[in-house]
Amino acid sequence: MSDRPKLINVGAYSFYESMRAQGADAVHVDWRPPAGGDPELARMLTRLERPEIDEANRKAVAKILAAKPMLIGIKAAKDVISGMTEHTILHSGPPIEWERMSGPMKGAVWGALIYEGLAKDQKEADELVKSGEIKFGACHDHDSVGPMAGIISPSMPVFVIENQENGNRAYSNFNEGLGKVLRYGAYEESVIARLKWIEKTLAPILADALKRSGPIDLKAIMAQALHMGDELHCRNVASSLIFLKSMAPHIAETGYDRKEVGEVIKFMGENSLFFLNPAMAAAKAMVDAAHNIKHSTVVITLSRNGTDFGIKVSGLGNRWFTAPAEIPKLLCFPGFTEADANPDIGDSAIMETAGFGSFACAASPAVVQVVGGSAEEAIEHTREMWEICLAKDKSFSIPFLNFEGTPRGIDLRKVMDTGILPIINTGVAHKKPGFGTVGFGILRAPIECFKKALKAMAEKY
Repeated sequence: MSDRPKLINVGAYSFYESMRAQGADAVHVDWRPPAGGDPELARMLTRLERPEIDEANRKAVAKILAAKPMLIGIKAAKDVISGMTEHTILHSGPPIEWERMSGPMKGAVWGALIYEGLAKDQKEADELVKSGEIKFGACHDHDSVGPMAGIISPSMPVFVIENQENGNRAYSNFNEGLGKVLRYGAYEESVIARLKWIEKTLAPILADALKRSGPIDLKAIMAQALHMGDELHCRNVASSLIFLKSMAPHIAETGYDRKEVGEVIKFMGENSLFFLNPAMAAAKAMVDAAHNIKHSTVVITLSRNGTDFGIKVSGLGNRWFTAPAEIPKLLCFPGFTEADANPDIGDSAIMETAGFGSFACAASPAVVQVVGGSAEEAIEHTREMWEICLAKDKSFSIPFLNFEGTPRGIDLRKVMDTGILPIINTGVAHKKPGFGTVGFGILRAPIECFKKALKAMAEKY
């Protein structure tokens, strides 16, 4: 053999690294055995490779791609969310009892009870919860989503999003900004005062402006923002400003006190995450259109409560499949370390579920300055997520990838076949109640959730 050999390495990456270190001309193929090499799971996976499942998934993805989420109103949670009572508190992630809740979630519950006037301080709030008078529920089980602790209480104003293609609705609370905020478990006086200002000033003015503007097309804002450097989970700079640009003329026409109008515009302009919450409800409205389709293996929920990570699958109804939540690989704010971090928390992974966040990372190289990594890794994340999704959506295109569409429609079978787990960009809360944000980070969903869902699919179908 006269020519220098060219080598192909399949499987273990360390062999490829050794060849490259010795100067070999080699390429690496990232191949893993289906179902992680587990014979039982591999047999289940083979049984689910059927035409009726492919057809169900085509139907599910078509509904996700056709969705048209519109912001149609702002209402009190108790007036629009089903099952909400004066003593109901909704939280992020899968259902969880009080004793197992993480520090930031407990802090946010205490704050919500003080905000509602049901307790005057943390001690009374704690006693009220332990008395059994408070009913907890998962936001996702009530057509709702909330970032981090995800707490929604009866008086909180919520964005009302309607998918006008399918008729389903979704709700989300308001974003309070960064620092010491309820969603990160803070409950001090300034946190409660901001929530009251949102309820009494921001929400009424914005609701009035929305009546004047008419429904706002959130899909159009999200598509434009991807072209302007957002990935719509940890970076919402462009989308928040586009939303403010849409609303500002109508806010000015409301006739409210000039000082209050100025405060509203200033708050929205300075909060670069303001659009995250309506975007989350839009994402939920889009993927919920594909829920409860018989035989479908499309994942319609990824979410965490700070203790457990949970997923739902279209063809498996409202069942949650859970595993312990993990601590993200994070970039800490000054004064904090990884030892301060709580395990992964929040409904905001609905953005990845719907094809945004880390799935659209190639549109937002700047987000790696927030969650960590390099610009090359951001691009690779999108390419990797294409491997586990059923469609590239040209409605949400990525300029840097020659306007290819974002990956949408996570297929449980593809996750288990490739071993590629969904990547999630995320904020990180302090593990103790009352401290707030410690940084941002990135992690992958735990495989145990997908193994449990695969077994359930094999048993049912």
